[in-house]
Amino acid sequence: MSPETAKAQETKTKLLEGALRTLTEQGIAKTSARTVAAAAGVNQALVFYHFGSVDELLAAACRYGAEKAVGRYRERLATVGSLSELLAVGREIHERERAGGQVALLGQLLAGAPTHPALGPATAAGLDLWITEIEQVLRRVLAATPFGEFADPAGLARAVAASFVGIELYEGVDEAGAHAALDALEQLGALVAAVESLGPVAQRAVRHHLRRRGRP
Repeated sequence: MSPETAKAQETKTKLLEGALRTLTEQGIAKTSARTVAAAAGVNQALVFYHFGSVDELLAAACRYGAEKAVGRYRERLATVGSLSELLAVGREIHERERAGGQVALLGQLLAGAPTHPALGPATAAGLDLWITEIEQVLRRVLAATPFGEFADPAGLARAVAASFVGIELYEGVDEAGAHAALDALEQLGALVAAVESLGPVAQRAVRHHLRRRGRP
């Protein structure tokens, strides 16, 4: 990589980080080329030179932030061995990301999507990164349970992701309610774990019941 390319990449990274920091600390309404450039410590003309527009910068920052966040937990998710553990890890991630400002950032991205056209697809793409990781875990942990042949891991992954997004936004107006929702999700995981602990005969009975309920 040439010095010029390295310098350009460094500047782009500063702008991406600056955009995320501005969104988190000042909100979408106050995010502009000027405020992002100030946070990044560069000339605001570089916003347009490297990204073309503020909207394109925000979209790129959204994807960049999601890739970094997912990367922080990919190894941990790869070790999850049950649905209850997945939900517990989800709660752990939620607490860490909230402390790091990521929950506030997501709220700003969703709030800005209607007025910043590029943000909606970028936010969805960022969430898809999480959904892909969750789906891989669900396919692995449900395969050995009575629910494996009946569950839709892709749909469940979206449901789990949507639940956590909703809880994150809900937490801003009702923290106790959000924690109660997280507790309920963990109780659901405990119920699935209880079924997993049944013996082979009981598990066959559960499968038989689910097959009968699944008939048209």
